[in-house]
Amino acid sequence: MSETCYLNDVLVSLRRIIRATDLHSKRMIRECGLTTPQVMILKAIEELGDVTVRKISNHVLLSQATVTTILNRLEQRGYIERVRSLVDRRIVNARLTETGRTVLEQAPTLLHDKFIERFEAMDGWEKTQLLSSLQRVACMMDAEDIDAAPLLDIETPPV
Repeated sequence: MSETCYLNDVLVSLRRIIRATDLHSKRMIRECGLTTPQVMILKAIEELGDVTVRKISNHVLLSQATVTTILNRLEQRGYIERVRSLVDRRIVNARLTETGRTVLEQAPTLLHDKFIERFEAMDGWEKTQLLSSLQRVACMMDAEDIDAAPLLDIETPPV
């Protein structure tokens, strides 16, 4: 195979990945009106119960500032509520509302959930090879220092 063919195949594969994440993000917004990070945060609250911003942040691997901004939007839309802890009144927890539970049930499966399932089925050597290759690609695209959460989503305007 010629160098040009390899290069074209690599560029097409990268474009497909970008396109898949973009299409999935648009589908998520179209079907449930939420962005991928918003759905991730709702799922975290569902899994963790009444929970602080810090615990959500650690669970979804997003900054506390980002989580707070997303929680504000979710609260405005009636998907979550903030409640004071009965044990320590200084602590404020996020809690899903019935509306939040309903919208979460209607949300499509997260793209990265499918990826995780398939990645975990790979042999160890394949995981290592894939990680190494992707790190190399990120470096080749001058993207190794860009802060990124481990979720497959294209940044979309706030909803």
